Amino acid sequence: MSSEGAHILVVDDEPRLRGLLSRYLTEQGFRVTMAESAAQARDKLRFMDFDLMVLDVMMPGESGLELTGGLRGERAPDMPILLLTARDAPEDIIAGFEAGADDYLGKPFDPRVLLARIRAMLRRAQPPALPAGPLQLGGKMFDASRAELVGPNSRVRLTGAELALLMALAARPHEILSREALAAALGLDDVNERAIDVQVTRLRRKIEPDPREPRFLHTVRGKGYTLKPGP
Repeated sequence: MSSEGAHILVVDDEPRLRGLLSRYLTEQGFRVTMAESAAQARDKLRFMDFDLMVLDVMMPGESGLELTGGLRGERAPDMPILLLTARDAPEDIIAGFEAGADDYLGKPFDPRVLLARIRAMLRRAQPPALPAGPLQLGGKMFDASRAELVGPNSRVRLTGAELALLMALAARPHEILSREALAAALGLDDVNERAIDVQVTRLRRKIEPDPREPRFLHTVRGKGYTLKPGP
């Protein structure tokens, strides 16, 4: 997906920050809609389509984490979500990824870093098709050309990060991909091992019969991960 003209929903209870982000992102060629609360964001999502959401974690009422978790099971399972927060301890970052966020940026931040993260997330939102045919993962099939995972009865919803991870692994089945390679596929600036492990855990919940005993997505100790398709 090209970033030019992409529609971004900015959700933050601080009027000054909302205004600054709106002006800056508009200057970069984005369409921007603002919301001051999770409730207002939900209202806008009912009537408008967005390519990405920039979401503050600490807000009165429903928090950004709660909104993220709710949206993943509701009307916006695939929309990339970038969390903003002054709380950037490892456990806070992990909580964000576990809720379903695609990226996490601590406050204060350089607007240029935010811009780079947004562009990387939009690139991931529509991954390039792979030449390989569909891969069987037990009772599910992953069709890279359609960027979808289909179960016996329905399509399995994947977040942007989960899809980017599965695409990277499916492009090189049976090969070991390092955490550095997976970080690049996820558009991360550095190799946050725990963040990658969290995304792998989330993906296993979607593709494995028993995520505790993986049949398809294997950990290779000290080296990374490998995808081994099969019946």
